[in-house]
Amino acid sequence: MNSEPNGLPRVTTGGRVGQVDATLVPRYAGPPTFARLPRIDEVSDIDVAVVGVPFDTGVSYRPGARFGPAHVRESSRLLRPYNPAADVEPFATQQVVDAGDLAVNPFDIETAITEIETGARALLERAARLVTIGGDHTIALPLLRAMAAKHGPLAVVHFDAHLDTWDTYSGARYTHGTPFRRASEEGLVDRSGCLHVGTRGPLYARQDLVDDRDLGFQIVPSVEIDDLGARGVLERIRARVGDRPVYLSVDIDVLDPAFAPGTGTPEAGGMTSRELLAVLRGFADLNLVGADLVEVAPVYDHAEVTGIAASHIAYEMLSAMSPPSDTEPAVRS
Repeated sequence: MNSEPNGLPRVTTGGRVGQVDATLVPRYAGPPTFARLPRIDEVSDIDVAVVGVPFDTGVSYRPGARFGPAHVRESSRLLRPYNPAADVEPFATQQVVDAGDLAVNPFDIETAITEIETGARALLERAARLVTIGGDHTIALPLLRAMAAKHGPLAVVHFDAHLDTWDTYSGARYTHGTPFRRASEEGLVDRSGCLHVGTRGPLYARQDLVDDRDLGFQIVPSVEIDDLGARGVLERIRARVGDRPVYLSVDIDVLDPAFAPGTGTPEAGGMTSRELLAVLRGFADLNLVGADLVEVAPVYDHAEVTGIAASHIAYEMLSAMSPPSDTEPAVRS
């Protein structure tokens, strides 16, 4: 394994190739990969692949999430090797790479869904886990198809302002508001182990909640988070998912628009970025097999507020997947 892809000095630990060394190469320089990690073609053995899916044909309101992966990558340049809040080095205890973007059809949703599933399955032949950056929430369905093919029905923990278990929009079955209904109908999820966190805002009817419960989801709504706190939310999650394989899906609009203005369907009254990051750190105790981060729409962002929050969310996802450190000290090469 080459410890210096493209000749750039990198932080390496136990043979794992990490980030470009920011003490030698300015953060605004160097490759535009997530956290300035190596590309998938620059290393051999891979534990986690970060992949982008620049697709937003399934949106029902503001478009623009197709530009999310590039924006999150650019906002990730300040991420560093050691996560003190979690006390882990996510790039030292596992080989993390940037797998680039899946190029999918922007005009035909069903074709794109098939292409995303195919691309995810191919990556899962090389990497144990995927962290996917969208793109709109439509992409969760093909990702769950690929993950369920490997792990069986999954406990889905879904952070979002919205349920995303509606049936159709304008007669279309595949949109960013329907992925978890389709996933439940297809048997991709374990209906005894799924829940939403952070939902809020008006619904179409009371029946939405009845249908959602029938599809296998419990809800920790935004209005309860102040009383529960991060620990209380984690207790709810742990009680629900147990030791099942967990798939984590985070729509950036789970954050209040004050913390994530750059998204397609913002709702007032959301989580703070600090609250969300605190909850995500608890996923280190769960059987987390995959994750996605979706609905970052940079055209509505200001000063990278949303991109920075999103990059830290992805960093906590990778940190939660990181095994305990048993490696030799990092070497800057």
